[in-house]
Amino acid sequence: MQPAPTSLPGSRPVALVTGGAHRLGREIVLHLAAQGWDVAVHYHHSAQAAAAVCTAAQALGAQAAAVCADLSHPAAVQTVLPQAAGALGRVDAVVNNAALFAFDDALRFSVDAALRHYQVNTIAPVLLAQALHAHVSARGAQGCVVNLLDQKLSNPDPDYLSYTLSKAALQAATVALAQALAPALRVVGVAPGLMLPSGPMTEDEFTRVHSRTPLQRGSTPQDVAQAVHFALLARAMTGTTLLVDGGQHLAGTGRDVLFAVRDREPLSN
Repeated sequence: MQPAPTSLPGSRPVALVTGGAHRLGREIVLHLAAQGWDVAVHYHHSAQAAAAVCTAAQALGAQAAAVCADLSHPAAVQTVLPQAAGALGRVDAVVNNAALFAFDDALRFSVDAALRHYQVNTIAPVLLAQALHAHVSARGAQGCVVNLLDQKLSNPDPDYLSYTLSKAALQAATVALAQALAPALRVVGVAPGLMLPSGPMTEDEFTRVHSRTPLQRGSTPQDVAQAVHFALLARAMTGTTLLVDGGQHLAGTGRDVLFAVRDREPLSN
């Protein structure tokens, strides 16, 4: 069940956050809600979590609505922005946070894995940018798309190959869309470093990796949410990427951070 709005539509800017029910997406939703935005929380399987995020956003004074879609299917992607606009009155920004992140490398690469990553991590964000452009143009307004990228695009390693290729394509799309969709739409990338333990990473491994950057701290979900908000407000910024990683991209390890901390000690600093 979609939580009911708490205020009249149109009084606050509206952001659609994909993958907004968990982890970084949840942090972005709640940060924007606290900063005066109404929020559409996209989810696929996590209906209860999305409803809980909406409730938390409403407690911060925001109007909030949950939007369900499978981003691996283009037809479903096309329903996301109309659902959000129907619930909240309009959409002013899209934060493309949802992503598939599954391990492969050059030896384990498959066409199927590449296509699955590409559909969710690249095609869906481009379709949503296209939809937002049409939506704001019809209103004679301006909007913004923020694409969540990855510091590893500036610090390459061979792990998670399909994921990396899909994010590299999204980075290229960020530039191309910024050129093609201006002035109605700004398009900005935000590239986090390691923020949260994931997959088989232990808490101890996370703590060690997170502290071994030039700033001796990696990025947190709060840091990234603040950067997303800054990008949404920075009206002269488009076609560029903000690296939010504590300098992780400057301390190359040659492997994904999980494998680097297991393969050699200490990590280069």
